[in-house]
Amino acid sequence: MKPLLTILFFVFFTANILFPQENQYGPGYRTILMNNPAISGASGESMLRLSYLNFYPGNSYNLHSFYLSFDSYVEALHGGAGLWLSDDYLGGIINDTRGGISYAYSLRAGKDIFINAGLSAGIFHRGYNTSDAVLPDMIDPLGGVIYPSGESPFLSSGALLDISAGFLLMYNKFFAGFSIIHLSQPDMASGMQKENLRRKLFLNAAWDISLAGDNSVSIRPAAFMEFQKDRVSLACGSSLEFKNFAINLLLSENTEKSLDIQTGFSVKTGPIGIFYSYRFNVMSENVYLPFSLLHQAGLTFGLNSVNKRNALKAITLPEL
Repeated sequence: MKPLLTILFFVFFTANILFPQENQYGPGYRTILMNNPAISGASGESMLRLSYLNFYPGNSYNLHSFYLSFDSYVEALHGGAGLWLSDDYLGGIINDTRGGISYAYSLRAGKDIFINAGLSAGIFHRGYNTSDAVLPDMIDPLGGVIYPSGESPFLSSGALLDISAGFLLMYNKFFAGFSIIHLSQPDMASGMQKENLRRKLFLNAAWDISLAGDNSVSIRPAAFMEFQKDRVSLACGSSLEFKNFAINLLLSENTEKSLDIQTGFSVKTGPIGIFYSYRFNVMSENVYLPFSLLHQAGLTFGLNSVNKRNALKAITLPEL
C-alpha cells in the first residue's frame, strides 16, 4: 500500500503543490504573522505561538506542518518586531522550511485612526528526499515486482530570499489588513523549467463587539480573502469569547468550489493558552478530497504587556 501512496503523492500532490505552489495553512490568526508583517506587535504584548497541523488525517498521507512565531511591541523602535519559523513535512519526499523576521512601524493618522506598515524578509528552503520514491516504471503491473528505475528525477534543493509587505488599519475596535506575500517571487523550479512562487494578496478584517458591560463576553467577527495566481479563497466566521474560554466557527470557499467548515476552541490560564481546530469539507467538485482536511493544535504564551494607553493602539486578535 505504501508504494501506491507514494505514486499518488507524486502524481497528484506534486502537480498541485510543487510547481510552483506552497503549503496552505488557511485562514486564522494562529499563523497570521507569516501572512501580514504589519500585525507584528499590534496586540501590545509579547506573544509566542506554537502550532502543529496534520493535513488529511486518517489517510496515511504523512503531511505535517510545524509553526512558531514571536512578536512584541518595542517602544524604542516605535513599532512591533517579530520572527517566525515553519516546517512543512510533505509525504517524506518534500520538506519546506521557512523563516523570517518582520518589523511594523506604527503611525497615528488621526484621533482614532492608526496605521501599521510592515515588512518581512525571510528564507524559503525546499528540500527533497527521493530515496523511498516509487516511480511507475519500477512496478510490474501483473506480478507487482519492483524493478530498479530507469528514471532519476532531478530535484535540487536551495534556499531562496522571500520578501513580504503589509499594512494594518485600526479604528476603535475595528481593524483591517492588506499584504502582498512573495514580492521577490522565489523560483521553485528545482533545476527544471522556471517556475516562480506567485505573489499572494492577503486581506483580513475583524471587529471586537462587547456583549457585556465589563467586556467579559465578546463576539469577534472576522473575514479573510486570499488571491494567488488563479486561486481565490474566501472565509468568514466569528469567535465567541469569555474571560478564559472561546469557541469559534469559520466557513471558507475557493475557486475549486470547495466549501469547508472549521471549528475549534481555546482555553487560557494566566499567560498560557491552549487551542484546537478541526477543518472538514462539506462539498467539493473534487471527488478525491477527503472529509477531514486538517487538525490544528497548539499553545500560546503571553510574556509581557506594554502600556497600551501611551505606547500604541492595541488590537485584540480573534481566537480563530
